[in-house]
Amino acid sequence: MPPIKNNTKYSLINSLFECDLGKLKKDYPSIQEINASKKDFLYRQGAHCSDAFWIKSGIVKLSYVTEEGTGITIAVLGKGSIIGSFSNNSDSPEIEESAQALGNVKFYRIAKNDFKAFMSHQTELAWHVFEEIYTRKQKVERKLRTVLTQPVEVRVISTLLELAEIFGIKCSHGYALEIHLTQQDVADLVGASRSVVSTVLNDFRNRGMLDYTREQLCINDAALSNLYNKNYN
Repeated sequence: MPPIKNNTKYSLINSLFECDLGKLKKDYPSIQEINASKKDFLYRQGAHCSDAFWIKSGIVKLSYVTEEGTGITIAVLGKGSIIGSFSNNSDSPEIEESAQALGNVKFYRIAKNDFKAFMSHQTELAWHVFEEIYTRKQKVERKLRTVLTQPVEVRVISTLLELAEIFGIKCSHGYALEIHLTQQDVADLVGASRSVVSTVLNDFRNRGMLDYTREQLCINDAALSNLYNKNYN
């Protein structure tokens, strides 16, 4: 069962911006609160930008387009996540991925120099930012190890349980994801072909471990966890 989410970090982030946004703009004038609609881009791959983007609400998909023109979903992120470019190699580095809203998204945009100054004055918040970025780094490393060493079924289970933990809403099956992901998106996150992942998902549905329509994915987290523990743990 996914653990109860700790909202302390998100409450701290949102309270700082919501209660003192006017004051903060006096000290850090580049701060903006921006609304994005479904499929809007916060930024696109190849753009020159050194700003930080802080997701206040909603869900954002990070994706990458290969030289052959194939789009790959890298990650799906929710509130409290910080994205953008933090490179010291250039004042305006080229961003390596695109960030797109999967629904209505509110986010803060702040220039790199203002962001650095803001973090130096908000030490508790800076620690939460460090934790969030480090956790994402760990997930990327864990995903790479899993792709290299584990069968596709295990990768699908791990990905579904992680999505349920971050974006799940309790339902009769276990958790319903509040995001719409295509089978190709799931395949990208798993690191396998869409056809193979589709076969695994259909098998899980036939065994009552999940259910999905064009608009929603419901995950029986207990059944998936039991399958993993029985066969792979």
